[in-house]
Amino acid sequence: MTSLPASAADAVQRLRQQVSDLHQELVRYRLVVWTAGNVSARVPGHDLFVIKPSGVAYERLTPESMIVCDLAGDVVEGDLSPSSDTAAHAYVYRHMPDVGGVVHTHSGYATAWAARGEAVPCVLTAMADEFGAEIPVGPFALIGDDSIGKGIVETLTGHRSPAVLMRSHGVFTIGKDARAAVKAAVMCEDVARTVHLSRQLGEPLPLPPEDIDRLYDRYQNVYGQHGPAAAPRGVDA
Repeated sequence: MTSLPASAADAVQRLRQQVSDLHQELVRYRLVVWTAGNVSARVPGHDLFVIKPSGVAYERLTPESMIVCDLAGDVVEGDLSPSSDTAAHAYVYRHMPDVGGVVHTHSGYATAWAARGEAVPCVLTAMADEFGAEIPVGPFALIGDDSIGKGIVETLTGHRSPAVLMRSHGVFTIGKDARAAVKAAVMCEDVARTVHLSRQLGEPLPLPPEDIDRLYDRYQNVYGQHGPAAAPRGVDA
């Protein structure tokens, strides 16, 4: 085990707290059951990330129980074994340098689409806003090495969506930071549910590509608060 650089200590301490807190958001939005699912966050300026320990109940997670790994997926700091998805997260961080957070869930409606190997079509303005396209399906891959990570990167590279449905597995989301990746996971489940419900009534109507483009641009660049007053101060900011 390599040692944690002194220059990373403050950032790691902050991210341990944030990643621990964000796992409770997965519980709050009912995206996970038992010990499944995980959140990670890249340590800015360092080839490191913070991730959940494997098989630990959500109510027992603390900032101190989070694990620090390098981008090879090896443990740098922590007393517990890291998530079984660590290799996938590490692969994403190595190959997508703009990604600052990764989330994995088996949320019910979105995973149902993954079990069918079917993308969620972009038929809602909320989908156009957040995803800018359909939510795509990635290839089937067994857990344990970086095969899942490769599938995530191959599917999301050049795609607007921050979410991918890994076939017969579940949801992986990415973001500029861990909080953004959690938001994408919440929104992915929400729209997967709504589109599923709409299909019980008939075939949902597609949105024209030009309208998707306009909605995506407005939401990403105009919607919400901007500037110093918009800086988030916590998980729910």
